[in-house]
Amino acid sequence: MLSQETLKHFKLFRNPFMDDVRSNEDVYLNQSSRFILAAMGDVAKNQGILAISGESGAGKTVLRKLFMEELRKDDDIAVIIPRIFDKSKITAASLCDAIVADVSSENPKRSMEAKARQVERLLRTATQGGRRHVLIIEEAHDLTVPILKYLKRFWEMEDGFNRLLGIILIGQNELKEKLDEKLNYQMREFIRRCIQVELSPLDNSLHDYLKFKFKRVGGDISNILAEDVIPTLVKKLVRHDRRKGSCSIAHPLAINGLLSNAMNTAMELGESVVSADLIKEL
Repeated sequence: MLSQETLKHFKLFRNPFMDDVRSNEDVYLNQSSRFILAAMGDVAKNQGILAISGESGAGKTVLRKLFMEELRKDDDIAVIIPRIFDKSKITAASLCDAIVADVSSENPKRSMEAKARQVERLLRTATQGGRRHVLIIEEAHDLTVPILKYLKRFWEMEDGFNRLLGIILIGQNELKEKLDEKLNYQMREFIRRCIQVELSPLDNSLHDYLKFKFKRVGGDISNILAEDVIPTLVKKLVRHDRRKGSCSIAHPLAINGLLSNAMNTAMELGESVVSADLIKEL
């Protein structure tokens, strides 16, 4: 985290990297994240299936919160979120219970057959009344293959031509691997109906991201970073892996941590701005 001395040194009244998202206006969106947000909205309105994957710290949870804030403007769409912390223990029965709890005041039925009928009845009644539902599961990379196959059964519930439920899965990159038909051919029916998107690194929009973050706390990027810093930052945020090769980790969590370290170091050295040489030495 940035020290108080560092904030004073760079004339910032608040840390731009900690507890920084307090409203919709605090969320930085580039072309990739705007597309994903639009895809989430389409799934909620038209009852599709969407899987969002990304590295830890890529901003998936922030995007989900922003999406839910946007949905509050539309009273016709309601969100269902299972509360089980360990997603590997989700079952078809627990999904039914979550749906019943979030869409009605009824008690879940006991048998699986009764649960399924109850869920379908509740969702169909809501759809006929003009209300749509979207199921959102975070940490979806922990879902088991059987549950992913069951999700297709939930999605197939319909009232005439209208699907009763949209599904959004949010998880780390293991989710993308799990939804690889070559690795899990038994899930092909689900995979072929699922739109897959990935939160990409901010390599190409790193300057805009940092300019946005500093501006939100009253700072000017030109008074904090030297002009030649961005290309050096991009190179610094490359991870080398023997198995996967080189890949960028220019995601918000990694960027914020690196810049906090650099700004603290610049303050300790008495440098007016963060230089490219300083970044190289970290």
